[in-house]
Amino acid sequence: MTIHDDPYAGTTETPEGPVFNVTGQDWDSIDVEGIEGDHLVVNMGPQHPSTHGVLRLILEIDGEQILGARAGIGYLHTGIEKNMEYRTWTQGVTFCTRMDYVAPFSNEAVYVAAVEKLLGITDDVPERAQIIRVMMLELNRVSSHLVAIATGGMELGALTVMTCGFRDREIILKLFETITGLRMNHAYFRPGGVALDLPEGALDELRDGVALLRKRLPEYAALCNANPIFMGRLKGVGHLDLAGCLALGVTGPPLRATGYDWDLRKKRPYFGYETYDFEVVTRDEPDAYGRFRIRLDEMAESLKIVEQCIERLAATEGQPVMVADRKIAWPSQLSVGADGQGNSPEHIRHIMGESMEALIHHFKLVTEGFRVPAGQVYTEIESPKGVIGCHAVSDGGTRPFRAHFRDPSFVNLQSVSAMCEGGMLSDVIVAVASVDPVMGGVDR
Repeated sequence: MTIHDDPYAGTTETPEGPVFNVTGQDWDSIDVEGIEGDHLVVNMGPQHPSTHGVLRLILEIDGEQILGARAGIGYLHTGIEKNMEYRTWTQGVTFCTRMDYVAPFSNEAVYVAAVEKLLGITDDVPERAQIIRVMMLELNRVSSHLVAIATGGMELGALTVMTCGFRDREIILKLFETITGLRMNHAYFRPGGVALDLPEGALDELRDGVALLRKRLPEYAALCNANPIFMGRLKGVGHLDLAGCLALGVTGPPLRATGYDWDLRKKRPYFGYETYDFEVVTRDEPDAYGRFRIRLDEMAESLKIVEQCIERLAATEGQPVMVADRKIAWPSQLSVGADGQGNSPEHIRHIMGESMEALIHHFKLVTEGFRVPAGQVYTEIESPKGVIGCHAVSDGGTRPFRAHFRDPSFVNLQSVSAMCEGGMLSDVIVAVASVDPVMGGVDR
């Protein structure tokens, strides 16, 4: 097989030579008779644990040195954005939460912020709903960084880091289940607020969970920060300076590891972030080790925000979590009881036995949805992986005309080539893991 027979390898100027597609068999089974030199084009993937999904890397190597690296995406394509055009504005949350499934609340938050901007109700969202949103986003930031550190450690052979990471993430997933009824794919943020208020006893569970995480997080520093083997595998690997980040649109921990304090929570606050006390973590180490340290320190700052949210929620108990406009506030009065999740008995009694108009309104709101004025907006927030944006277009109907997302994993992934070329084959794993891409967001 020549280089011209491979549609992927042929997309750049690659010196002529043999191409070996190795798909699981032993190298001994590859016929290399008569081959001169060590220049090869090989596939890494299309699956790899550190990518949190299905990614194909096409690598041009000379011996163990990387001459070129290209990302092949699309293996996890779900058609989420297109599907959203056939669902109501509220139902769209159920789809977009599944994009970056490691940080689902960021997907939901940027989408509902766009819908609220189109509706002109951004300032009408109740304070308690905004506090809950901030708390869930910051807990999700911690859980996302734990996955990044855990899977990155696993790729390096640091299995203790992996087991600790998933152990501590479980604390947060249980809190999510207590509050939303689900561990993942929550569809909890809704246009106008959140689906339901905190259940009884949730604040105590939150306090206990944060206290336990506060106790556990120093373990990662003790295991990794000054570990000579860990540092030897990460320091100087996957280097990408500020100029490279700006040229490629890279955001999140890789950008802040260059020393640039770009964080939308501070630069362009939303959901009331300007009222919280926290610091934007930066380092002057634009490599895999710097990105690891950024995530580690950011988790502590996120817990600081969560603690402030808990105190504010205690002070606002009983206040609404959805806008007062009943033409938008869907669903009506959700509650979590012994039977799981559903409408409150008081609401069911009202619409089924007291008011025909309320029943009609409930039926139309659930089946047809509310109308959104024609127009288009762009909103963006700071997800654990960087800037996530939503371009929402309305034609005045009950469904999005278009909903398109700027996913940080998709944008950041193009930096892998710059990080890897000139390095060693073994360092590709480290570089990809340091970017922390989730392919559900890339291939949405």
